[in-house]
Amino acid sequence: MPPTSPSSDRKAATATDPSRALPIHVRLDDSDSPSDVVDALFLGRFTSGEQPFARSSSLESVKPGLTLVPPDAALLRQARDKDRSALLAEGDGWTILVSRWNRGADVTVAATSDELAEQVLKSVVDDAEDEPEPQSDNITMGFWYVSPRRGPHRTTRKISAATWEELRGNYSAPVADAMDGLMKLTADDVTGRLLLLHGPPGTGKTSALRTLARSWRDWCQVDCVLDPERLFNDVGYLMDIAIGENDDEGGRWRLLLLEDCDELIRGQAKHETGQALSRLLNLTDGLLGQGRNVLVGITTNEDLERLHPAVVRPGRCLARIEVGPLNREEAVRWLGTGEGIGRDGATLAELYALRRGASPALAGPTRTEGGLYL
Repeated sequence: MPPTSPSSDRKAATATDPSRALPIHVRLDDSDSPSDVVDALFLGRFTSGEQPFARSSSLESVKPGLTLVPPDAALLRQARDKDRSALLAEGDGWTILVSRWNRGADVTVAATSDELAEQVLKSVVDDAEDEPEPQSDNITMGFWYVSPRRGPHRTTRKISAATWEELRGNYSAPVADAMDGLMKLTADDVTGRLLLLHGPPGTGKTSALRTLARSWRDWCQVDCVLDPERLFNDVGYLMDIAIGENDDEGGRWRLLLLEDCDELIRGQAKHETGQALSRLLNLTDGLLGQGRNVLVGITTNEDLERLHPAVVRPGRCLARIEVGPLNREEAVRWLGTGEGIGRDGATLAELYALRRGASPALAGPTRTEGGLYL
């Protein structure tokens, strides 16, 4: 048998032990925190192959008092930063990393077998999430943003939303009529993928969208993107939101809300934002959106004539509604008096300001009795 060369020996060792192809070198400087060190220590046993199986889970809200660590675990490291804590512990054949922030947590278990990793993870995360009793006027809304530490991240919270019957009187007759059909929409009725609400500030566009989330909650999950200016300029972020998730909801639709996106969809957007507008259009009726039940809802203060023609072309929009002020008759009926209302009527924000006894000229973002911003 011919002798093997040292390079052949190295290749054979790497084929049976992939950890030798990925040596770990940890370099620390003053930008690293103790929590970063804990993260690196956890990866050691997984990378070396000592514990080659890993399972993870994320919890949005952990019940008070839970450590998320098995009672028989031995504590190895614990670190607390201003906005995060990290805990590393071990048991017989497994290691657990618990990262906590606010009320949420990420839990990862590495173990000698996949069954053991799943068993340990299940023992600490099952029934660990604190979910308030559902209320008829509450809905769950998601919020996407890019975290400096964790990259694209989604969190959820319960928000109060009025019914459409309660809210309908806040809109002029043409807007209310258009909203009637939108509120009754079902998954079978979806045609276009873009929902566009445009009109002056303070006319109730955001309030309508929150009520829409309540009306659609049986078939559509509504998520608000907190940094929309970044979404269509960051391909990785867009992929995570649009098509990077497993379809665990049984085919449920998702509505991504992008508020005040004037720069993205105005007439000169193609010139000013480069590929951002193209990616938006691709998500709504191009290859990017194919096979995914994703709708995009956009609010803008721009007039319809100033919007990019590709955005408003027939067939692309599920609905395109101009939300304007109430005329004088409608405004007087809403307020119960004509005092302070001009001949052209008033916006919803101005009417709430008049109800509070403030000058309509001072009306800014207004919070309604139901906790909804206009």
